[in-house]
Amino acid sequence: MAEADTRVPAAAARLTDRSRFHGTIRSLKHRNFQLFFSGQLISLIGTWMQNVAQAWLVYKMTNSSLLLGVVSFAGQIPVFPLAPLAGIVADRWNRRHVVIATQTASMILAFAFAYLTLSHRVTVWEVIVLATLTGVVNSFDIPARQSFLVEMVGREDLMNAIALNSSMFNGARIIGPAIAGILVASIGEGWCFFANGASFIAVIIGLLLMRVPRRAIELHAASAFEHIAEGFRFVRHTAPIRALMLLLALVSFVAMPYTVLMPIFAASVLHGNARTLGVLATSTGIGALVGALALAARTQVHGLGRLAAIATGAAGASLILFSFSRSYILSVLFLVPVGFSIMTQMGCTNTLVQSMVPDRLRGRTMAVYSMMFMGMSPLGALTAGAVADHIGAPWTVALGGALTIAGAIAFARYLPKIRVEARELIDAQIAGGDAPVAEIAGRIVS
Repeated sequence: MAEADTRVPAAAARLTDRSRFHGTIRSLKHRNFQLFFSGQLISLIGTWMQNVAQAWLVYKMTNSSLLLGVVSFAGQIPVFPLAPLAGIVADRWNRRHVVIATQTASMILAFAFAYLTLSHRVTVWEVIVLATLTGVVNSFDIPARQSFLVEMVGREDLMNAIALNSSMFNGARIIGPAIAGILVASIGEGWCFFANGASFIAVIIGLLLMRVPRRAIELHAASAFEHIAEGFRFVRHTAPIRALMLLLALVSFVAMPYTVLMPIFAASVLHGNARTLGVLATSTGIGALVGALALAARTQVHGLGRLAAIATGAAGASLILFSFSRSYILSVLFLVPVGFSIMTQMGCTNTLVQSMVPDRLRGRTMAVYSMMFMGMSPLGALTAGAVADHIGAPWTVALGGALTIAGAIAFARYLPKIRVEARELIDAQIAGGDAPVAEIAGRIVS
């Protein structure tokens, strides 16, 4: 009898674990999201390979932290001026068609990168031009792709799809740099660019195979400028979304530039090579992947505001620890919480914003999100590159970490003032939504 009693709790525990696992991947029950997830995973591995190879190529050619910042600036700054227009495109056009177009353009640019590098014709100025064109494409890709998630899974699984999308991004962030480190050290950067170009084929095929119901698109009498202004007004006058966007902008500006300076840490601080850079990037990806999976396991938005504040502070503290490390092992270990914390903060922001925004404004609101996320990063990268030329990369990263902690404290103090409005916005989306999401999204931000 005692033996039977021990079997029952064990079986119940297995069922509970299985239920939790299925809950973590619940958005994959949608065929369209399955196609998107599998294709994007392959494509993003290629993208991360290219990111590492590009950074190493620029540093090898120039040995300049300033030019590392310039290339990163060129690759991301187009998001800032173009994102508002991209938001209009995402709200007025078929989002699947927009994503197919942007992914095709990214593939062509990656192959151009590969050709110039493999033929030994590449110069730093050509890298800057191609990075800028890639940034232009990403300006239209990010709002359309983020807004397209709700069409693939519906409102009831949107939070899980956002988290799994982040998990996929960071899973690729682990695999891609590790492969890039090996390829760059053995056969050169050009083959990383070629592999990235080939990887886009998978996501394009997945998008073409999707069966997406036709989305009702409103006919607009107002001008495009008026609709862009409407999106900005919504963000500016909606206190919870405005606060989240400002925190995201701060993290992107002062915390994220550590990635641009990573080749300096790999080569000059830790006295390593391209494989060292790959391992550092991979350790950040491991932390980010764990953070994304932890968010995917959640079933409600309750507590995400507080979690965003805590994660921001933790990111700042981890960056300071990393900046003062001169040990390869410790640097690798410190980057794990950096990746975890920044991923958690950005995932919380994305989930909360998408839970509060009405669908007709989703593209324009996510355009502002991409401005804060991608648009502020190049300004931070350029600033960090210039500052690092004067005070060194370690002190530049430490300063960014300190400013990140200050931002976390300010956001945490402001959070109680926006709880009621956040609840009203979420409840409004539940009432106007097309799925019973009260249990998931109907929780106050706290």
